[in-house]
Amino acid sequence: MKYENIVKNKEEYYNLHVKFDNNNYLKIDDNNNIDISIKSRPENGDANREIIKKLAKHFNIFYKDIVIVSGMKSRNKIIKIRKE
Repeated sequence: MKYENIVKNKEEYYNLHVKFDNNNYLKIDDNNNIDISIKSRPENGDANREIIKKLAKHFNIFYKDIVIVSGMKSRNKIIKIRKE
């Protein structure tokens, strides 16, 4: 049996700092730190959904490929992004 085109998932971890304001920015530095601003308030998971939506659009990946590893209720989060 021949195996071809087997691709392992590549995972990258980022430190994320969230600001709540109307400015629309997303900044990534060389040390895998992300600064992001969102409009949603941190109620009922709305802020986390907006963060995942913005990151998925920026990295051009699906929502399911972004996981908040820690900091679900914090402004400082660690996220994992799976890229193929």
